[in-house]
Amino acid sequence: MGVFLHHLGSGSTSDLQTEEDCRREVAGIYEDHVTGGEFEGDIAYNFLVCPHGQIYEGRGYERGEGNQGLAPPIEGVGRNEGFYSIVGMIRSEDTAGEAMLLAIRNLIHHLRHEAPRRTGERILPHSFQYNTDCPGNLHMYARPGSTVDPSAPWRGPADIYVYRTQKWVNETYDEAPGYVICPETGYTGWNTVLALTQGLQHELGISPTVQSFGPGTFEAVKNHRLLPDAEPNQNLLRIYNGALWAKGYWASQYLVGWGEDSENSLRRLYADMGLDHANVEQRYAMWPHVLKSLLRMDQFRLVPAGDAAVRTIQQRLNVRYVAGVRIPAMSLVPCDGIYSRDVQQGLMMAIQYEIGIAPGSINGYFGPGTQAALKGKGSTTLTGDLRYLFRAACYFNSPTYTGSGELAYLPADITTDARTGTHVGWLQAFQRFSQIPVTGHNDYTTWAQLLVSSGDTSRDATGCDCITEITAQRGQLLKANGYHIVGRYLDEHLVPGDDGYLGKALKPGEPQTILNAGLRFFPIFQYNGTQLDNFTYGKGYDQGRKAHQKAVEHGIGAGTCIYFGVDYDATDEDIGSHVVPYFNGVKTALAELGGRYTFGVYGSRNVCIRVSKEAGARWSFVSGMSWGFSGNLGFPLPQNWSFNQIHEYDFQPGWGLDHNIWRDGGDPGVSAIGQG
Repeated sequence: MGVFLHHLGSGSTSDLQTEEDCRREVAGIYEDHVTGGEFEGDIAYNFLVCPHGQIYEGRGYERGEGNQGLAPPIEGVGRNEGFYSIVGMIRSEDTAGEAMLLAIRNLIHHLRHEAPRRTGERILPHSFQYNTDCPGNLHMYARPGSTVDPSAPWRGPADIYVYRTQKWVNETYDEAPGYVICPETGYTGWNTVLALTQGLQHELGISPTVQSFGPGTFEAVKNHRLLPDAEPNQNLLRIYNGALWAKGYWASQYLVGWGEDSENSLRRLYADMGLDHANVEQRYAMWPHVLKSLLRMDQFRLVPAGDAAVRTIQQRLNVRYVAGVRIPAMSLVPCDGIYSRDVQQGLMMAIQYEIGIAPGSINGYFGPGTQAALKGKGSTTLTGDLRYLFRAACYFNSPTYTGSGELAYLPADITTDARTGTHVGWLQAFQRFSQIPVTGHNDYTTWAQLLVSSGDTSRDATGCDCITEITAQRGQLLKANGYHIVGRYLDEHLVPGDDGYLGKALKPGEPQTILNAGLRFFPIFQYNGTQLDNFTYGKGYDQGRKAHQKAVEHGIGAGTCIYFGVDYDATDEDIGSHVVPYFNGVKTALAELGGRYTFGVYGSRNVCIRVSKEAGARWSFVSGMSWGFSGNLGFPLPQNWSFNQIHEYDFQPGWGLDHNIWRDGGDPGVSAIGQG
């Protein structure tokens, strides 16, 4: 049925420095078991794994005797008869390293798939339905799905202090109203910090508890008026210590009390956030903000992929606008060196303050008031903090692209008052790449392009797309209104009569009608595409073949780019797990059919960037009008953008149109049919 995990008992294995030490330890265990008369004259365990990753055979593939056979059977099968016993050679004071964990993982794979007597999927601790401390700190791995499970992704060693936090918070609050048990894995994550948040709420008298650090929790912390070094409630201190561990800071090893380690880590956390812990007034005023950030997954130390100049901007946002101005709606932004959605929101709020919006009205929304102020004060000669924020926005959108490659914004240009040649040169290159007027100035259109994926939605565009058939009359109207290319769908996943049928597919003869009107068109393929389950390799493969077939039926020539749609806010995780495999399926299908057509991607900036890089999309069609998408916040325009969809409106009653910027030198679209 599976395996039981064991350890060597109390104490430490600091004496197991060499493989010779480990062999002596195994021999000693064998001697104890053989002479003890308890295990039928043999060692009790099937296998032992030492700290160096060496696997020692005990009883091998025979029935084990180390799983406490007198304890209750599991689904009618005895613990010794149905399970192998594996000993990780650590003691209660030790944690398993990578070598041991990998060896256990490989051993379990062998026992499942290669051993003479193969076992099942269960991974259990010796303590399962039996009163023992065994397997000690291996307990956090003794479950299916852990890093020692060969059917699960390898995650490396877990954190024993995070594990202790998870066990404590579950044991303490499992009966608190609303509490949600967090997995006891030793890996930090939203489940852990949200469980700690619910514990905090319970201690502060909030019931039922909820998995959100909302305004009520913030006010309760504020009204509590105690910092950790003066806190008498030991459970609150355990929550604070556990939150530090979950954030990667050293704290009390058993969560108890508030010692110098914990206080030093809190001091470092304040500094990492850009705050002044030594300033007593700021320390107290910022504590609710700090605790809220501590109970999120935000990072405040520079991460490996982070940028030091971005981190400096993040810290400045915190110290001036959260700690200084104290904008009511603004939370501390991460200080990890990554330009993200939360940082973009913080930047927007800071800009709103500097252009004169009252603090109580600041919301981070690029609305009419913000737009009007950017057209006014924001478009004059900038000085001080507003100039800094404009240049920070430039840096966040770096690099931009020129005909010769990438052009990075210089960190030195963020803080200088001078209108340097490098600043102006970058700004002009950005404007040219974004296809907005090249002014070298902080005009409204440039602000909009820096801050939201739609940019200035009032600007002229020569591209459009729609679900409506383009008749001869409609084609003439599009041409008369300045459009030169229109996107149309090759097919629809529903048939007439089905709920939701839109009739959006190209009609027979419609491509020629579009061309006769003096327009070009670009083909789009989307079967639903509005949720994660719509994207798998198999669906991409099938839809790639279908798109090829439909394009051929309409006489669309070889070399045309077909855009496949991702019409929802796919997360970074979604993109890696589903969206990229879907596009790999599309690529394979088109290649198998002779490579007549290339493929492009429609979606958020992040979707377009990753699919282009990881699956090889030729062109990007950016859903810029969905500027609230997380995939459009904190990401630049993709280098291969060809269309940027910036605005949706009713061109005529019953005829909706998407307004698209068509990039000069981008995808030429279809200008003739029946060729190639």
